[in-house]
Amino acid sequence: MRSLFYYSPSPITTLFQLVRSHLRFCSTTNPMVIPQKSSPAAVIPTEDRLATRLWFKFRRESMLSLYSPFTLCLASGSLKIDTFRRYIAQDAHFLKAFARAYELSEDCADDDDAKLAISALRKGALEELKMHNSFVQEWGSDCVKECPVNSATLKYTEFLLATASGKVEGLKSPGTLATPFEKTKIAAYTLGAMTPCMRLYAFLGKEFQALLESSEHDHPYKKWIENYSSESFQASALQTEDLLDKLSVPLTGEELNIIEKLYHQAMKLEIEFFYSQPLTQPTIAPLTKEHASEQDRLMIFSDFDLTCTVVDSSAILAEIAIVTAQKSDQNQPAGQIIRMSSAEPRNTWGQLSTQYTEEYEHCIESILPSEKVEFNYETLHKALEQLSDFEKRANSRVIVSGVLKGLNLEDIKRAGERMILQDGCINFFQKITQNKSLNANVHVISYCWCGDLIRTAFSSGGLDALNIHANEFSFAESLSTGEIVWKVQSPIDKIQAFDDILQDCSNDRKNLSVYIGDSVGDLLCLVKADIGIVVGSCSSLRRVGSQYGVSFVPLFPGLVKKQKEFAEGRSPRIWKGQSGILYTASSWDDIHGFILGL
Repeated sequence: MRSLFYYSPSPITTLFQLVRSHLRFCSTTNPMVIPQKSSPAAVIPTEDRLATRLWFKFRRESMLSLYSPFTLCLASGSLKIDTFRRYIAQDAHFLKAFARAYELSEDCADDDDAKLAISALRKGALEELKMHNSFVQEWGSDCVKECPVNSATLKYTEFLLATASGKVEGLKSPGTLATPFEKTKIAAYTLGAMTPCMRLYAFLGKEFQALLESSEHDHPYKKWIENYSSESFQASALQTEDLLDKLSVPLTGEELNIIEKLYHQAMKLEIEFFYSQPLTQPTIAPLTKEHASEQDRLMIFSDFDLTCTVVDSSAILAEIAIVTAQKSDQNQPAGQIIRMSSAEPRNTWGQLSTQYTEEYEHCIESILPSEKVEFNYETLHKALEQLSDFEKRANSRVIVSGVLKGLNLEDIKRAGERMILQDGCINFFQKITQNKSLNANVHVISYCWCGDLIRTAFSSGGLDALNIHANEFSFAESLSTGEIVWKVQSPIDKIQAFDDILQDCSNDRKNLSVYIGDSVGDLLCLVKADIGIVVGSCSSLRRVGSQYGVSFVPLFPGLVKKQKEFAEGRSPRIWKGQSGILYTASSWDDIHGFILGL
């Protein structure tokens, strides 16, 4: 039998997305979708650009590279010179393999323009080698000859040269390639294995260059940063992508899948390369790297709606209520919970959402100071008590309306199974919970009206070990009575739950707390945690926080600054709560890179 509830977007869903998101002043018509952070050098993604689609598809890999200990230290200028020398030696081996791969690709290309483009790219790789040689001359020793090729470098160069030689699964050996088109495919495959490296370095160069202060002339790796952020290198990266797009035009879907696999493999090998660089200095990321589980306990807290999800849970419950009413219009069995007709809940939801929006906006306006004030936790707490009173009144109206009567528990669970979570969210929590050596606890603190919806959403992703703190529907024989057992309704309830959880922890270890959230309701928890991370782009959160002296710092630049201070001994205690500083992440990939790394 088909489920009573099968989720698909509808006008009421769109309406209730606004009830808990637009009503929080989020700036887009679909604020649940976290905007992707694109490389400054990346072209605007379009469906007809293979290289761009692949770059965004494997964004997680680029973020893992960005947050690696090596790149973080390099960007901050605190990287030990011996480590940089060993890196240059390994990168020189890389570039020699790149030059050879370009040479083989040029032989395979059957188009004069493609041959010229590949030749130009090969010259660019040789120019990079010259830059490396200039480093060697400055040091007075040939580190390239002194440092043997490490395993990560060898894996990438062997993979690249094997691809350029035609040793690709499903392709004939080079000696038996009968037609120019078969040879051209090798050129396309080779570009597929090289393009991600070019784009990644262009991305890193731009990211690092944006952090260089105009007066910062003594950054030890300024020359490296300027090279990879330069217009000429950015143009080379774009040219490589253009060439890949051109060579892949005549390929079949199966052959394009091979390019995608090669692209992804190259990205993974790049990550291994960055993480293989041996560091002799402590780093602040990945957070778990310096985490001593025998002394410290990692406490991960997260909001649920629009932090973990794409759609607010109230929209899902509203949809179930509408469909339930439609199904029960006819022949309600005696003794079953009586609910309103199908026309009523739709109108009621609309009225509730309109009233919520108007009163929420008024409440936010009323708690804002006329001028910005210095950050003070107690002052902020006092202001948000007013918002808490408002949230409780709004919830009471929902209960009195009766729109939540008669929802079937099985329908709610099916909805949870189909709930779409933000990219990277499930993977992050899986990595945390599966690593028993971390000594980490994960707690989800949510306004969600129905904890069963949250539990099922995570359980369908293989996550049964999360601690869920949310409100609960009251049921009679699997049908909701319309009443809710209230546990977390407001910012004050959230911070109380946060404090209680930490208070209940044993005193055998120190707690390092991380809170991940997206709205004003999370603000007290965000600023009280040792590390507060904001995802998404809810403007009401920034507006309220800023007026009360909270600073919002992009995550990677913030880590680079902290790494520099840490290396200089200016930051004896790296993380501490109630500092008034929150870090902003564009996606769960950033959070994964910072906390877990590879």
